[in-house]
Amino acid sequence: MQFAELDSPSLIVDASIVRKNIHEMIRMVGDVNRLRPHIKTHKTAEGIQLMIEAGIQKFKCATIAEAELLANNGAKDILLAYQPVGPKIERLYQITKAYPEIQFGCLTDHQQAAMAIGNFFDQHQSVIDVYVDLNVGMNRTGIAPEKALELIKSFQRIPGLNFKGLHVYDGHHRQVDYAEKEIACNKGFQQVQTLMKAIEAEGITKPNIIAGGSPSFSVHAKHNDRDCSPGTNIFWDKGYASICPEQHFEPAVKVLTRVISLPGLNKICIDLGHKAVAAENDITKRIFFPDYPHLRPLSQSEEHMVLETDGQKSFIPGDLLIGIPYHICPTVALHESLFEVQNGNVIKEWNVMARKRKINI
Repeated sequence: MQFAELDSPSLIVDASIVRKNIHEMIRMVGDVNRLRPHIKTHKTAEGIQLMIEAGIQKFKCATIAEAELLANNGAKDILLAYQPVGPKIERLYQITKAYPEIQFGCLTDHQQAAMAIGNFFDQHQSVIDVYVDLNVGMNRTGIAPEKALELIKSFQRIPGLNFKGLHVYDGHHRQVDYAEKEIACNKGFQQVQTLMKAIEAEGITKPNIIAGGSPSFSVHAKHNDRDCSPGTNIFWDKGYASICPEQHFEPAVKVLTRVISLPGLNKICIDLGHKAVAAENDITKRIFFPDYPHLRPLSQSEEHMVLETDGQKSFIPGDLLIGIPYHICPTVALHESLFEVQNGNVIKEWNVMARKRKINI
């Protein structure tokens, strides 16, 4: 069927653009073996398979469900970019046992948390790779680099853990001017380099470094001493396109929505509520309509969004609009499926499998 026959709101994906974005990631980093993309954005088997077809083998994820989806689709090396606590430790262990041929790892940034992970794996005669999560200024998770050496040294006394590397996420660097972003990223990374020298002085095996996400990918891609883990780049969105003009990716997923009401002069209501597009940004930065850039969101509720028009175009109920989300990652998680469109026709449905908190394990 034609994509215009889809019910709304729906997400439509162009696989040719996804492939172009994947190859642009590889071009920027220069070596496919330095890529460890995060799958939090697309959460689909198809997205994983397209990256594996391009030669990518290492991945990051945020949930056990995402890890299981990766394992089921041929990933060779999977990092849970999250510190498992409580029941997640056992679930992580269970997935390592279910897929013994895959290399798994997780993050840690606290000695008690590390001990809980190590003790559980040791009790089950197993070992898990750990990456120390460093806080280089984002202040969301991680340990300060100047305090990390003592944590790393403690791993030698915690059976069940194998110190593998350092995880450096600097998503707070969102400067539109690339030169400013590069200076800020490199300044933050100096703390990591100081830590690396201290690790070497202790005689500890040189760790791997995983650095950056989507906004700082263009900086870290230039440095061969670290792996890069972009995530949003596979799909891209209006938000990152606005703050990362140096990255030449294209939006591969768009939102199909329809006019459902004309509530007042120069106002239309569409069926794009909180449940269909990410709503954490300011109301003016949730959706952008390339064909009607004058449309200005005024309000949004669970199932509705009211837009102001410029009066030049007469809309009627049923009119179809195609928009680009400002934040694609949580937008995808709101939908059960993506519909792959080619030449105006729907040719395949992508199940957003890892939007679930649990698949099997």
